[in-house]
Amino acid sequence: MKCINTNEKNLTSGYALIQAFFWMNFATIMGYTSVYLLNCGFSNTQIGVLMAVAGVLSAILQPLVASYADRPDSQSVKKIIIEIGTVMLVVAVLLLLFRNEMIMSGLLYGSSIMLLQLLMPLINSLGMESLNQGRKLNFGMARGMGSVAYAIAAYILGVIVAGWGEITIPIAMLLIFCGLLFTLFLFPFEKSKTGSTKTEKQSGGPLYFFVKYKRFSFVLIGCIFLYISHVLLNSFTYQIVESKGGGSSEMGFAMALAAMLELPTLFLFGYMIKKVRADIWFRISGIFFMVKTLGTLLAPNVLSFYFVQIFQMFGWALITVSSVYYVNSVMEEQDAIKGQAYMTMTYTLGSVLGALIGGALIDAVGVNTTLVFATVAAAVGMMIVLATARAENK
Repeated sequence: MKCINTNEKNLTSGYALIQAFFWMNFATIMGYTSVYLLNCGFSNTQIGVLMAVAGVLSAILQPLVASYADRPDSQSVKKIIIEIGTVMLVVAVLLLLFRNEMIMSGLLYGSSIMLLQLLMPLINSLGMESLNQGRKLNFGMARGMGSVAYAIAAYILGVIVAGWGEITIPIAMLLIFCGLLFTLFLFPFEKSKTGSTKTEKQSGGPLYFFVKYKRFSFVLIGCIFLYISHVLLNSFTYQIVESKGGGSSEMGFAMALAAMLELPTLFLFGYMIKKVRADIWFRISGIFFMVKTLGTLLAPNVLSFYFVQIFQMFGWALITVSSVYYVNSVMEEQDAIKGQAYMTMTYTLGSVLGALIGGALIDAVGVNTTLVFATVAAAVGMMIVLATARAENK
């Protein structure tokens, strides 16, 4: 791989590699949580509790790390990502060493989930801050390469796990973390010096932030409901596919198919955002979250479940990029990373609630009732986002 020169104007290829390795990690850690932990002896309810605890810890840390990153005297967001990525690399090694111990496996896997969620707003902020500095970067295309990598990782890992067992999951984590750190070291980024005169009052704390961005606060609530539905579909995909007559291989194919269907939206979003504002695309994404969840509920078999993945194109794919642009458009410079962190925190809180509710519901009343709940949550989130997501925040 060619080392990226700091004098190059176009950062898309380097940032695309960062997105690719991050989403390969996401496919491995989040997509195969149930597969790995069920083999370690955990019940569905216990898996839900573990994911919830990891999410709570991540939700606490996200605004704290973001507030630090927004400070003029802090390390660059790139250095913070490298430090967190290094810790994740160590955790992957420990997972291999303690793979036969249930409690240690649970603690280590939960730590991986927590740190992965902590990375998401920082990865997004790295791209948006590069754009804000006037660097040439196609965020949608780079994020699209993340989905390509997600699809490849999900499909290949599904086949490998079916043939070689769950031990391949921490091995994949280890290799992918190495790739992520390598691409981060190559990516040319320096912290902007323009914010050095920002006062503490301008930066503010959480209360100041939410008073300042009132409408945004309601948008976040809507996103929590949308992400509850999303997490119920994605964290318990294995159980959903099993209920429709499939297994780990079919799960891997469904995940890969959904990721591939994201590509048109992600690759073309640079053009789409020039035609229609980010807040409008953001609201549209809420509608398709509900449509996909309802389709999953109604799908009678694996083949129809595959078909439902087409709604990923204007659901998860669209919210992934439109929310980042939306936050960047309504936040002042000193609040940019915090805004991304709070948006990502809605996914984390959705993960917590979805994991707790999903695991308990599946164990108590089965997959179909869980999908009914997911559909209701998506509908509530859709209505809130439609009503509150606007270009202004007053």
